[in-house]
Amino acid sequence: MGGRRVPGLRREEVAVLAGVSADYYARLEQGRERSPSAQVLDALCCALRLAPDASDHAFRLARLSPEVSRTDDIVDPELLDTMDAFPYAAAYVTNAAFRVLAANTTAAALIAPVRRDGNILSTIFLDPVAQEYYANWDDVSRAAVSALRFAGGFVPPHPEVTALVAGLYEDSPAFRGLWDDQAVAGLSMTRKTIRHPDVGTMELRYQTFDVRTSPGQQLTVATAAAGSPSADALALLGTAAAARQHTSTS
Repeated sequence: MGGRRVPGLRREEVAVLAGVSADYYARLEQGRERSPSAQVLDALCCALRLAPDASDHAFRLARLSPEVSRTDDIVDPELLDTMDAFPYAAAYVTNAAFRVLAANTTAAALIAPVRRDGNILSTIFLDPVAQEYYANWDDVSRAAVSALRFAGGFVPPHPEVTALVAGLYEDSPAFRGLWDDQAVAGLSMTRKTIRHPDVGTMELRYQTFDVRTSPGQQLTVATAAAGSPSADALALLGTAAAARQHTSTS
């Protein structure tokens, strides 16, 4: 019974890799220390080489939010390939502050009329044509502010999120009113009615997914009901954009 039943790093080795004392790590392991900081927990997860799901679970158990990587502007090349494989959908990746990091051809054409500084929230509240572009602007803006408040809960705070909130609060009375309502909800699925100058009105479903390999990034995919006029319009938008792209590079 004296041997170790589970192979792996010794307690002292984990402590050294995480930059904490062996005594502190022992207290954590034994449940005598229940309030590690987000930085310490992140270091321990790295030392133990936990998978993203396991790390997220550890943070939830500690009632903390995973620290958002400050390199979250880098989009995984395999994810880019996946996005390009969506021929009838608009797909784009944003960081924690809803700045667009990458978009497939259809998405780039979809958001081109209102892409203000590449930020979805700035577009909604500061672009003068946003309320014409989003036919259901009230619903879109409310959902966006709620999601931004959710993103603002990262520990430690993401500096770009903090700056975005401060800027919008100062520059947009509409944002200020919604922000003061205190509603909180992450984006999952929303419906938007888009008035696009090239293909007309489209009813689109937007689904948002966390990118597990890059905490803080989200993949948003916009689709239309199969066989609907909106689906035809979205396909036309993507096809025309791809043709223009091909012409410009040939």
